[in-house]
Amino acid sequence: MLVKIYGSAIHGVAAQTITIEVNVDTGGVGYHLVGLPDNAIKESSYRISAALKNVGYKIPGKKITINMAPADLRKEGAAYDLSIAVGILAASGQIHAENIHDYIIMGELSLDGSLQPIKGVLPIAIQAREEGFKGIILPIQNTREAAIVDNLEVYGAGSIKEVIDFFNEGKPLEKVTLDTRKEFQEKMNDFPFDFSEVKGQETAKRAMEIAAAGGHNIILIGPPGSGKTMLAKRVPGILPPLTLKEALETTKIHSVAGKMGAETSLMTVRPFRSPHHTISDVALVGGGSYPQPGEISLAHNGVLFLDEMPEFKRTVLEVMRQPLEDREVTISRARFTVNYPASFMLVASMNPSPSGFFPDDPGNTSSVYEMQRYMNKLSGPLLDRIDIHIEVQKVEFEQLAEKRKGEKSADIRQRVLKARSIQNERYKDLNISYNAQIGPKEIEAFCSLDEASLQLIKLAMEKLNLSARAYDRILKVARTAADLEGAENILSHHISEAIQYRSLDREFWNV
Repeated sequence: MLVKIYGSAIHGVAAQTITIEVNVDTGGVGYHLVGLPDNAIKESSYRISAALKNVGYKIPGKKITINMAPADLRKEGAAYDLSIAVGILAASGQIHAENIHDYIIMGELSLDGSLQPIKGVLPIAIQAREEGFKGIILPIQNTREAAIVDNLEVYGAGSIKEVIDFFNEGKPLEKVTLDTRKEFQEKMNDFPFDFSEVKGQETAKRAMEIAAAGGHNIILIGPPGSGKTMLAKRVPGILPPLTLKEALETTKIHSVAGKMGAETSLMTVRPFRSPHHTISDVALVGGGSYPQPGEISLAHNGVLFLDEMPEFKRTVLEVMRQPLEDREVTISRARFTVNYPASFMLVASMNPSPSGFFPDDPGNTSSVYEMQRYMNKLSGPLLDRIDIHIEVQKVEFEQLAEKRKGEKSADIRQRVLKARSIQNERYKDLNISYNAQIGPKEIEAFCSLDEASLQLIKLAMEKLNLSARAYDRILKVARTAADLEGAENILSHHISEAIQYRSLDREFWNV
């Protein structure tokens, strides 16, 4: 008897429906699994055999042929255990499942018949709805994530016995429904950190506000203990809240990577990723034998924080250059190509020198050669993609001991939202969301300067030895400063402030 059952395979951040054909006949004995399965799927026969035996069923001693179509697409992972097991029972006549074709069935089996959670549930559920399936049957731990998708029945099961009884005896499975918009609205302002907790550092806070308002990448330069990490962790709290569309995009990536918890259904706040400096280039940008999203894709629509940036391997930093420009990652293999979105705000930090002190600080023990080698770890093309360089000074005792609380993140966020709304209106006819994305043509159109501003930027480039690449960055940052002020045109004090945020372009650093 031949039975068709449906599962799903993940390709990038999208899903493709897989038809699992199970044929059981009496012409011999054997178990044949075809259709490019990986080792985890090939080993499924052992898990299925033990699981069925422990719930009162068995794999029949007949010739079983299982084809996973399309046969030229590589399938991977243990998520097909439940699909194959139910297909074998139906094809061998041990259960009656006339409506089995109405559902996508996915789940990993334990030897006792219980179900383990799987990855990539959200894109699987989206694809199931698009293809007109009535519902989806999953491990109970994955149901909240799938329930984000409306117009699709989502059923959760704790064991294969519950799934068998659902088809064979009509016993109901737990149906999960979720009010996505309500949950999104309730949790979109849940932030563990607030700028009011940061003592002093008013200049750095202002730079962070400008970076958030214009979507600018930023690097913080300061000695250990000056608060660089503390500042960086609070950036998501001042960025504009996720839209529902952005939340779904972000959730899909985290779902594919298996980063969603059992109690999490939808990413409601912008992600903050902080990889260790020993990370490999594949782990950062994504890839591998079976491609998975990297840290920069997990930071999509959020913040990627690189603490002590010069400590990262240069090859790792250099692979970020293309994603920073294109806002997506392309992973190419001989048989296929996968695209992962990677539109993130880069926040980096570094010590001023190997000794941890600024070059003109009396405590600096680093030689000119050591300073040069340290700074050379960051290439010019990479720094070219970072708009704001801000020096973070050591916090004085008086500031630490002060009882007065600083400005709350919510207040800063309101100003950021106002500036972003100005930018949205300005670029509504262009494929641009914020100032950091504008190119030479837009700079010429929207960043015109009066005579006083032109003279100021000319003087700065001559006296401070600013590089030519700093010119466009200064104009972009000045445009954002003007937007925060609600000014239609860039004025000289906006240019003056933007010039302050180009520390690494100055002769002071080019030792």
